Parts: sequence; structure tokens; C-alpha cells
Amino acid sequence: MKTTLNRRFFLKVGAAVGGGVLFSLDLPEVLAQGRGGAPAPPIDAHNFIKVGSDGIVTIMAKNPETGQGVRNMLPMLIAEELDVDWKNVRLEQALLDDTKYTAQSSGGSTATPTAWIPMRQAGAAGRAMFVAAAAQQWGVPASELTTASGVVSHKGSNRSIGYGELASKVAGMKSPDVSTLKLKDPSEYKIIGHPHVAYDVKAITTGKPMFGVDVTVPGMLYAVFEKCGVFGGKVASSNIEDIKKLPGIKQAFVIERPDIPADQVIPGDPGLESGIAILGETWWHAQSARKQLKVVWNEGPRATDSSTVHAQKVQEMIAKGPQRTIRADGDADAALKSAAKVVEATYSYPHISHATLEPQNCTAHFKDGKLELWTNSQQPLRGRQMAADLLGISQKDVKVHMVRAGGGFGRRLNNDYIVEAAYIAKQAGVPVKLIWSREDDMAHDYYRPGGWQHLKAGVDASGNVVGWKNHFMSFGIGEQFTASAGMGPTEFPQPFIKNYSLQASVQPLGVRTGALRAPSSNAFAFVIQSFIDELAHAAGKDPVEFRLALLSNGNVAPAGNPMQASFDAERMKGVVKAVAERSGWGKTTLPKGQALGIGMHFSHRGYYAEVAQVSVDAAKKVKVHKVWVVGDVGSQIINPSGAENLTQGAVIDGLSEMMSQKITIEKGKVVQTNYHQHGMVRLAQCPPEIDVHYLKTSFSPTGIGEPALPPLLPAVANAIFSASGKRVRSLPLMDSGYSWA
Repeated sequence: MKTTLNRRFFLKVGAAVGGGVLFSLDLPEVLAQGRGGAPAPPIDAHNFIKVGSDGIVTIMAKNPETGQGVRNMLPMLIAEELDVDWKNVRLEQALLDDTKYTAQSSGGSTATPTAWIPMRQAGAAGRAMFVAAAAQQWGVPASELTTASGVVSHKGSNRSIGYGELASKVAGMKSPDVSTLKLKDPSEYKIIGHPHVAYDVKAITTGKPMFGVDVTVPGMLYAVFEKCGVFGGKVASSNIEDIKKLPGIKQAFVIERPDIPADQVIPGDPGLESGIAILGETWWHAQSARKQLKVVWNEGPRATDSSTVHAQKVQEMIAKGPQRTIRADGDADAALKSAAKVVEATYSYPHISHATLEPQNCTAHFKDGKLELWTNSQQPLRGRQMAADLLGISQKDVKVHMVRAGGGFGRRLNNDYIVEAAYIAKQAGVPVKLIWSREDDMAHDYYRPGGWQHLKAGVDASGNVVGWKNHFMSFGIGEQFTASAGMGPTEFPQPFIKNYSLQASVQPLGVRTGALRAPSSNAFAFVIQSFIDELAHAAGKDPVEFRLALLSNGNVAPAGNPMQASFDAERMKGVVKAVAERSGWGKTTLPKGQALGIGMHFSHRGYYAEVAQVSVDAAKKVKVHKVWVVGDVGSQIINPSGAENLTQGAVIDGLSEMMSQKITIEKGKVVQTNYHQHGMVRLAQCPPEIDVHYLKTSFSPTGIGEPALPPLLPAVANAIFSASGKRVRSLPLMDSGYSWA
């Protein structure tokens, strides 16, 4: 059986000249979530809140849970304004439904800033209805009633009634206009700002089936999907007829897609690739049969893609000069000529895989022209749209269950595995659970794009930065970068240096790229903050004081991204000063071979500064003894225990990226296949203590999951230099002979 897709079904794929590809996922498009410009539905408390006659409150968690704690955090906002006790709250994952909810997504640390007001309004609307119901029942003005712990009280008559007793009456009431409601003053908070253990912890630790990989439905077959190691490769021949005869195998068929012209660039999620689907009674049957599959691939033009060639081209770019200028302020060349000291260096960082603990998977059932999906996507509405387009049905005929994900980190922003499952299920005629292997995950990721930055900057006799040039080298075509590979004109310290030049050069890339936790910032902070340390050293200045002086050259820089707030130098100064104080910077005498390093970065609306205490021995074994983290994400930390967990996880995640994670390409294929080649930091290698502190400022709360990661890398790199005298300019560290102690 061979199935062929027409051009309309090969969704938003771009193939570039020379075998490169461009995939982008525009953030406003992500947040729009495929609504086609339709207005957001009004907030209706009934969509979020259910109260039983016993007073137990069930709150719907509208966003996908990928481990970031949003299933706790959003209901906490609702429960606070509803005025109920958290112990009486039960949480339930909502279905994907854009007629009831907006922005049912996970990514960009957007949940807090986009939900801070609406979720509280939903809770306040619920409370208002219970007050109105009690007022109607007692015949008293609503203004005379108060609430607490799920009980409405009337002081004048000494009466009280629980929400449970009013639930049936409230069920028939219309939810009020939320713009008319008054929200609590922070001094009244009983849930917000108080630590709460993640609702799912017990179920997770006792092995309850909760994740996408755990889903089962009656009559389900298990599917694997063999794709070419070179993106865009197609099946030339195979022994598929032999595979169909193996024990436990129910179906096997080839899926083809059309060729895309080499000069056609269509940004977006590429959807379905060519390959061979194998369906078995169990995943073991299907995967075992797959190992006996013999395929001859037509690999296409990207089979020549090579990390070695990419590195060679970078040297040519440096020698030849930049292809274009992104930003030019003043006269950087003249400033460098007059500088007292000039520092020049080239930094590099590799492609990285998301390597989520739970590989990509999706369960799909297509019947009678309708599709049902069980998915752990970070962008389920986009996945619904892609699957509907692929199968030629209306989105209204697609039901999506949002299942907890075992990590996302940006990988599940893309929905290729959803459209694979949907298409295979339609061809199979039965429910199908598609599960990728770890090797699939490594070979077919949307990698954090690698890059190079050739920097040259100068300081005057007083140690002030007078000029800065950055030749930024990445991947793309013409003036378009591949997804998450570009640097914009407001990246720090661009607006704070009078004579500044940002220039760029790109080359084609044959693999897919995408957002990884703190996209772009996870690499840029390492480069920029390490180079700032080099300048501080050249100027003979303390690294903390040097940064504070640089931040004093301006205050607010315009935002370069519609989802980013403007950069406020005073807020960054606040976290730098606080982390220096908490770490004893300049006041602590450390043992020989140990040193402190600092890094700071602004991303996803969060201001973070981090200090790492590190030792390096003669064998280049690195030990991170302690990390201090100070962040400013506004006026409230909604769930302090969740915030601490996310922040500590960001530090550990950053250590993994720093030491041993890289993706390389040979003959168009990814070399790394599993964790033994793309390592994670072990427990014994983690710092024994990660000190987390948040400054509370007057700004509206923003997210935590992403911005805590970037400063960790330069903090450790700068500490390595201070401890050993050797500057780190290339990642991962293991390529330079370093290892964990």
C-alpha cells in the first residue's frame, strides 16, 4: 500500500538553494493559535469552575502541562479570586476549545503575562455569581455580603451559606462582564504567593498513567515511522512486503510527499515527511519489525550537508567580511582605532537537541470523517489545524485531548508527530498510537541552531567601552535566518554603546531548527556576557562594576520582539547588585583554584543575574560548588515552590548544555543518536546548593521558565577563566578537554 500527499497537504515546508531549509514559527502566529483572526471568546466563569454540592471546587486548567507547573499556576489565580481554600480545589485538564479559551499553548514564558488578569477575572466572576445567588436567596443587597473559604456571609443577619449549597442556582446564572469586577488587593492573597506542591506529584511518583506515551484506547495499534536520516529524503525501494509477514505486524505502508522546488521558501512547520509506517499489536512488535526494514533512500540534495563544511565556511566569512549590516550606530571602526585597548575574539556554540525525556508521540483515531487526538503538543490548536488540513476535514471535526508532556522545552511547539499520527490513523482505519524512539527524537528534531560570533571591542583609558563590532554568523538564506537563529538589532549591549555595529552572514542548513528553552538567548548570553568579561579584564575593572557602568549608559531600550517588554536598565542593575550581595562578591576569600563568575541577561520579559562558584584542576575537571540566582519578573511570584523548581531546573539544564550537548551533521544526517552522545548532567555533578531569590518590583508579573537559564552559561565560563586563566569561547566544554569533577 502506497499513499501519496498532494502539494496542499505538505504543510509550510521551505527548501532553499543548495539543500538548505528554513522553518520559522512566528510568535504572534503561535499566540493567535490558528483562530484565523477571530476575536477571543469572552471570559465565562462556567468554563473554568465547577462546584459540587459538597463544596469541592473543580477548576479547569486550560493550558498544556509540560512540567512547568502551569496546571497548578493558572488554577491558583482562579481560586484566589473565587475565594476558596486550595485544599478543597481539584484540577482538571480542559479539552482544546477555542470557543471557550484563548491561548491554550505553552511556550515563551507567556502563560503568566497573558493569564495574570484573565484568570483572576474568571475567579472573580465566579465569586460574584455566588454572592448574587446568596443575595437573591436572602433578599439582601449583594454589597452587604462577604466571602471566605467558599462561604458567603451576611454579617447583619449572622447568616452564612457554602458555595456547594448555591451551586445549582449559580449553574443557571449568566457569567458577569469581567470588566465590572474588582480584583483583590495583593494584601488579601491567601493562595497567590504561597507555595503549593504540584497537583500531579503523587500520581507521577507512583507511576500513574498520565503522559502521552501512556494513552490507550480500545482497538489501538502501535505505530513506528521510519524516515530518511536526511531531511526530505524519499523511499526508493524497500522490503516492506517481508515486513508485513512478521509476527504481530498488522499493516505497513509507504507514505510519499511531493518534491518542493529548491527555490521555494515557505516558513512554518513542515508537517508530514516521506517514510514507511509499520503498525503492530504492540510497540515492541512494530519496533522489532522496523529493525529488519531494508530501505534504499533517495536522499536528495541535502545529503552533502556537513558540520565540517559549515565551520570552514565560517572562516571564509570572517576573511571575506559580513554579508549585510543589521545595525550601525556611530562609527565603530573609528572608535576602535582610538581605543586604549582592543579585544578581539571568535565565539561558537553548537546545534543542540531538545532531548525531551518523553519522546514524541500521539494517539489518533479517524472514523466517519472525524478525528480524535490525544497529544502533548505545546501548540495543540496549531496541531489541530495542520491535521485537519492534511486530512481534508474541518477543524470542527477534530477533537483534541491535551495530555501531560514529559518535557517540552520548545520541541513540542512543532506538530510533525501529530500529523504523522493523524495520517497513519486515517490510512490504517483503526486507532493508532505513534511513538518515536529516542533515536528518532535525536535524528528528526528542530535543533537549537548553532552559530559563531566574531567580536571586536575597545575600551578607553578609563575602562569605558567606546566601540563594539559583532560579525554574527548563522544559518539562513539571503536576509532570512532559519528559525531561532537570528540576532535582532536590540540585543544587549547594542543600545548602550554609542559606536556599535552588528553585521551578519548566513549559510544554508539542511536540518530543521527551532526554539529551545530561552530561544537564542541560551546561546547569546554565553557569548555576550563572556566577552563583556573579557573587556572588563582588559580594562582592569571588576566584572560587576563594569556591567553596572555599562548599564548606566542608558535606561530603556525599545523592544525588538512583540512579546518582549522594553529593556529597563534599572531593573537589570537591581538583580546584578542583589546577586553580588548574596554571593559575597568581592568580600569572600575562596580556596585556591576556586573563583566566582557572573552573567546577566534579559529575555522573555525576565531580568536575571547569576553567580557561579567554580573550581578547575590541572586536568581541566570542573566543579560547580554553588550558584546564586536573582530574578526580577515583577510584583508577584505566584507559586514560590514552582518558581524555585523551575529556576533550579534552568541552572541544571544550562550545565548540561554547557558541558556535553551538541548535534553534528555528516552527509546530511545527524551523528548523535542518544543520551550517551548528547549528555545530561548527573546528580553528583550538580551544585550542592542553588540559591534562588526574587526581587519584587512594581511591574506586572511575567514568566520564569525561560529567562533563568541564559545567565548560567557565562557565569560558569567566566568563573572558569578566573579560576584557571583560560578563557572559554567554544561550547560544549568537553570539546576543549573539560569534564565534570
